[in-house]
Amino acid sequence: MFLVVFRNRKRADIDAQAYSRDADAMEALARSQPGFISFKSYASEDGEVIALSEWEDEASARAWGRQAEHATVQGRGRADYYQDYTLFACDSPRIHRFERS
Repeated sequence: MFLVVFRNRKRADIDAQAYSRDADAMEALARSQPGFISFKSYASEDGEVIALSEWEDEASARAWGRQAEHATVQGRGRADYYQDYTLFACDSPRIHRFERS
């Protein structure tokens, strides 16, 4: 498994409807990509967002990063939506699980 963590803060002056359209389209597109496993996003009270995506392998995650429509929207994100962001990528993360039976 390959894990991608995208921490971000939006600009105060973004077009929220345009962002929402782009975010929904990118999630749908990501889900159709080879190697996609899952995506979840969480927002904190202070406005920071953590988006987690899981991929079968690094090659799948990198291919998603280079996908043409995604690359276009990434550019729009830097120009119009994000105040800042940090991307973390991890191959073979150490996983601990607990499940009450």
